[in-house]
Amino acid sequence: MRNRCFCVGRTTRTEMMMTSRARQALERDPVRHRQHPTPAPPRGWVRAIRDALGTTTREFAARLGATSSYVSTLEANQASAAITLSTLQRAGAALGCRAEYVLVPDRPLDDIVMEQARRKAREILAPVGHTMALEDQDVDPDEDLETLARDLVDRRGLWS
Repeated sequence: MRNRCFCVGRTTRTEMMMTSRARQALERDPVRHRQHPTPAPPRGWVRAIRDALGTTTREFAARLGATSSYVSTLEANQASAAITLSTLQRAGAALGCRAEYVLVPDRPLDDIVMEQARRKAREILAPVGHTMALEDQDVDPDEDLETLARDLVDRRGLWS
């Protein structure tokens, strides 16, 4: 995009750096999860931990301050992913564990952002390329696309 300027959302340099750093920081741990996913036990984590500790439903219920039927419901809900995070945290604490949750991107966050930036760049360049062609001007669509996409990364409005 030699000597061409496209007006995109106003984003300060500091905001862009913060967004990039946030992606880098978030990417560290999910890489491990992406490469080595930990499948949930068939009957759920709460039941698996309780069984591994050798704790009965009744003993676990007493530690939770609940009934045995509540524990059965809690374990069923956790196994079917219908448990609330706060309930899972309480159950974990009663088992001497901490509950963690993580969103694991299917691929690196930078790749996801760059893909969106290219999509947005195509939207912006489509009418420009047509106009340039009508004016019989040289256009390198691939170079223009990549240049604009890199400029759009970390700018406001990328996902709109």
